[in-house]
Amino acid sequence: MSLLDTPLWEVIKGSFAPEVWERITPSIFETLYMTVLSSAIMLVLGLLLGIMLTVTNPNGLVPMTSLYTGSGWLINCLRSLPQMIMIILMIPVARLFFGKSYGTNACIIAIAASCIPMYARIVESSLLEISKGKVEAAKSIGSTNLQIIFRILLPETVPSLIRGFTVAVIGVISMTALAGMFGAGGIGDIAVRFGYQRFQHDVLFAAVYILIILVQLVQFLGDFTSRRILKKRNLL
Repeated sequence: MSLLDTPLWEVIKGSFAPEVWERITPSIFETLYMTVLSSAIMLVLGLLLGIMLTVTNPNGLVPMTSLYTGSGWLINCLRSLPQMIMIILMIPVARLFFGKSYGTNACIIAIAASCIPMYARIVESSLLEISKGKVEAAKSIGSTNLQIIFRILLPETVPSLIRGFTVAVIGVISMTALAGMFGAGGIGDIAVRFGYQRFQHDVLFAAVYILIILVQLVQFLGDFTSRRILKKRNLL
């Protein structure tokens, strides 16, 4: 069905037809696959980068101004790139790892590379919220830098890190939709091929429903987990 010759309400009703969902169901699993893997890569590397930025901050545990400035400049450069340009820039890297520049696995690299800098900054902002008094108190009793990081900084900021990760995962979902234009498969591929190129707007609407549900589910899980932790700490 197309909005060019069919009323909006009929297209909306048609978007719930069984044949539409039979076509779109495999792409849902491709989108979930890309989202989970990209989010896992982003979580690990973004967390490490965020910790490094916090520790090497001029007021951090191990001040290293040159490393902090250089890393911050590189992260800001990557964050300034539009998502589409990042996907194009990662094509040679994807070809190096997978032998091709298209497909679900190839685009996971571009998705993760685009979202890691954002999550690294979120982690840094969360860790910097810890008061210096707690860090100084830990130092006064002989805690090492690693102990301060893993027993004070990270545990104290878990709710904030979860909320930040939730925002980043939603960014990953939007990236998977965009990556569909570059042969990644998933919901974005269905939306482009059928909804845009073939004017099958009932399929396009169904793809939009899936993206909305995924984002709402991720946001609910993130908020729920964060609130549970805050309640256990009697902070909510």
